[in-house]
Amino acid sequence: MKISRIIRNAAFTVPFSFLFSISQAQSVQPSNDATDLQQKNILKLNVPALFISNFSLQYEHALSNKNSLALGIRYMPKSGLPLKPMFKALIDNADTWKNAQNIRSSNFSITPEYRFYLGKSVFQGFYLAPFVKYTHYNAELPFQFDVKLPEGGETIHETIPLQGSANTYTAGLLLGAQWQLSKLISLDWWIAGPNYGASKGQVTGSRTLNEYEQQYLRDKLERLKVPLTKKKYSVDENGTRIDFDGGWAGVRAGLSLGIRF
Repeated sequence: MKISRIIRNAAFTVPFSFLFSISQAQSVQPSNDATDLQQKNILKLNVPALFISNFSLQYEHALSNKNSLALGIRYMPKSGLPLKPMFKALIDNADTWKNAQNIRSSNFSITPEYRFYLGKSVFQGFYLAPFVKYTHYNAELPFQFDVKLPEGGETIHETIPLQGSANTYTAGLLLGAQWQLSKLISLDWWIAGPNYGASKGQVTGSRTLNEYEQQYLRDKLERLKVPLTKKKYSVDENGTRIDFDGGWAGVRAGLSLGIRF
């Protein structure tokens, strides 16, 4: 659930040589200050994010010749873990990965940012964008654990349905570049936006558990490792509750097509 957004759009990039040629083509075109002043807004869609079931929109408004404000909104409906090979490489605990790959989750995020363009005008060329980001996650998974019975030592496989939610708050700095492909169409490349902050969440599971099941579930939860977080859990005859909080890290990346108006 937590590893959600670390480099998830980074696999979708455009060759720099192609983008550089676009930049050069734009730089030799005559500027139209009147048009720039009239068209202060861009509405953009992050296209690669669609391939991993993310719907990501951003609205950008020019404040001056070099500065703008932007607001991004992203929604992912409930789905399985995307890019499983990448996440498997990040999780070095076999028990954690065994359960993590069965997660189904959804999330919603909102990201305000301030942009400073390094070139001659707003909406053109490279920029730096400090930002903050809030994300709310919901998730559910069938959590598996083994119970060894005392009579004869038979081992049985048990499952308890878990569901929970988490909120994350991060801040970071995005390096990007934007080009006007035409009077109305823009291309915005989020090259890299590392961010770090805090998370807090809770997971619960309801099921009648005997004393053996309770003990083995406690042992399983004790071995469960989630990067950057601290967990506190309780197990009784009615199920389990897990509270967690700690750090949260991510990297923003993407490629957006926009309409200027």
